[in-house]
Amino acid sequence: MLGQSTIYIAAVFALAGLVKGVIGLGLPTISMGLLVFIMPPVEAAAILVAPSLLTNVWQMLAGGSLRSIARRLWPMMAAICIGTWLGSGLMSGGYACYGVVALGVALALYALTGIVVLRLAVPRRSELALGPLTGLVTGIITAATGVFVIPAVPYLQAIGFEKDELVQALGLSFTISTIALGFSVGASGALTLSLAVPVGVAVVLSIAGMGAGQALRSRLSPAKFRQWFFIALLLLGIYLALAPLI
Repeated sequence: MLGQSTIYIAAVFALAGLVKGVIGLGLPTISMGLLVFIMPPVEAAAILVAPSLLTNVWQMLAGGSLRSIARRLWPMMAAICIGTWLGSGLMSGGYACYGVVALGVALALYALTGIVVLRLAVPRRSELALGPLTGLVTGIITAATGVFVIPAVPYLQAIGFEKDELVQALGLSFTISTIALGFSVGASGALTLSLAVPVGVAVVLSIAGMGAGQALRSRLSPAKFRQWFFIALLLLGIYLALAPLI
């Protein structure tokens, strides 16, 4: 019989996969934001690695522009790896007690970027400087919180990709971030055989949820769904950030 924690993990990743299937993002943010209610952030990140990698590789390969996108973004991708390496230990070391608060702040900031419509634009000539800086900050935040959307997503939305290219670019960024996070979490000793069942459950349910979300996309309003997703994420982030004070 499945334990309560395994059932909770299954429900979290089914929901996270569903959201990702509908709007193309949300799996790491939802799963990290909800798993920390029952486990330390570093353990939640360890469970997240496999389902995040599989779903993001799926997203990354779903298009014909990967080679040109990778050529354009490789300095940012390299900087993500460096930033994650520099931040290794932030989730499990002496600063681990602040992990939930940092996660809450990251979720709230990300939600605000989705709620507040900011039409940012980065000139092509500025990418050589801003890309690596964005990647470095994203990597450090990834190592500290397990969430790799800030500031990567707003930056990628601002550099002028077409809609399908943007989805593929996000998949590339999330894939590289997940791999870097996996090495960081592995170095902390959090990847253990005891997580085999939860990880397996997370993989199956996230893929099933993503498939269901993609099927539902044509029946729902992705824009409206996205709006409510960010509002819920903002409330969750605020709660986690303020949890030590409550």
